Amino acid sequence: MHTEKLLRNIRLIAFDFDGVFTDNSVYVNQDGIEEVRCYRSDGIGLSRLREMDVKLYIVSTESNPVVSKRAEKLKIQCMQSVENKADALREICKKMNIDLEQTMFVGNDINDISAFKIVGMPIGVSDCYPEIYPYIVYRTQRNGGLGAVREICDLVFNAKVK
Repeated sequence: MHTEKLLRNIRLIAFDFDGVFTDNSVYVNQDGIEEVRCYRSDGIGLSRLREMDVKLYIVSTESNPVVSKRAEKLKIQCMQSVENKADALREICKKMNIDLEQTMFVGNDINDISAFKIVGMPIGVSDCYPEIYPYIVYRTQRNGGLGAVREICDLVFNAKVK
């Protein structure tokens, strides 16, 4: 299958945060501090890819301490306050000496379209917005924040170990 070949060649996976690592909900406590819900099993999937030397990155439009904390816990580099994700990915790939064709971007909304257009493997989570369908080659079975990241990790891992 053509998709398996693409998966085997992936060297960098960049993820949007809200709606991918989270279920796109935000909880605001009485002190105005935002909290999000993430899927704990993502960490195991990400660590297996790191062991295979797949680079991982979070590229988020938002600027929020919760994104930094989650990225730190998962040992993923993170770039926030990104207005143009395509420009950010070009910069990341150049710095890491990775071709955009060997890059996967996982997103869920229209602010991810610029990134989808330039990577070798654009992926949407199951509950992504229909406006991105023309720009993605695969939609996960699992929703964002409910195992989509782990699903992606397992797909890449399994393709690479074959």
